Amino acid sequence: MRRISRFFRRFRRDDDGSSTIEFVIVAPIMFMFMGMGVELGLTMTRQVMLDRAVDVTVRALRLGNAPPNMTMQDLRRAICSQTGIVQNCEDNLLLELRRVSTTSWNFPTTPPACIDRAEEIVPVTEVTSGGSNEMMILRACLIIDPLFPTSPWGMRLPLDASGGYQLFTISSFVNEPR
Repeated sequence: MRRISRFFRRFRRDDDGSSTIEFVIVAPIMFMFMGMGVELGLTMTRQVMLDRAVDVTVRALRLGNAPPNMTMQDLRRAICSQTGIVQNCEDNLLLELRRVSTTSWNFPTTPPACIDRAEEIVPVTEVTSGGSNEMMILRACLIIDPLFPTSPWGMRLPLDASGGYQLFTISSFVNEPR
């Protein structure tokens, strides 16, 4: 018994390894913050690239430089070719192109529809190319996967059933007269 009490007294006075304990407590928190910073930077870059790609594609539509009879798949391909760092863009991007009445100005009030990767069926969205001098709105929703699985909780991002989160962008334009 005396031997055990001597061991514990010596153990209590010994300060070897105290910095290791502090490191073990602080390091995971610091690595988590660094990971969230990288994730936030990557998410912002993806959002900017999606916004830019939609703007470039909408400019081509507005000026009439887009191929005639452009389908939704062609439009999706044109946007995804401009995004750069987004992986599986064509599989995870859902677009909605519709005419806006200039008499009632009824803009969509709900968020854009997104692809549900857990389902086989892709939601049907409205595709209307519009005529000369008509106001159009293009809404896009892109599902991306987080780089680190715990980052969305720290950034308070809503996740879908497949573990991805949604990036939205909306662009409106008026078709040039032909």
